[in-house]
Amino acid sequence: MNMFDKAKARAERLVGEAKERMGHKTGDEDLENAGKRDKLTGEAKVTGHGLRDKAAAALRDAKERLRGR
Repeated sequence: MNMFDKAKARAERLVGEAKERMGHKTGDEDLENAGKRDKLTGEAKVTGHGLRDKAAAALRDAKERLRGR
């Protein structure tokens, strides 16, 4: 996964946290819930990118071992 996608997912998580806090402070439940949703979506994407990177690395290592490197 490229760095742009990872940064975008982290930014989505941070924006979600900010929305959640603003909604909580102002008593706006809709904004707070939107922030929670954005935060969770960003966290899921960050986790997915990490898992994808680990799986790709494991596959690459397995191929190298089979080739005898």
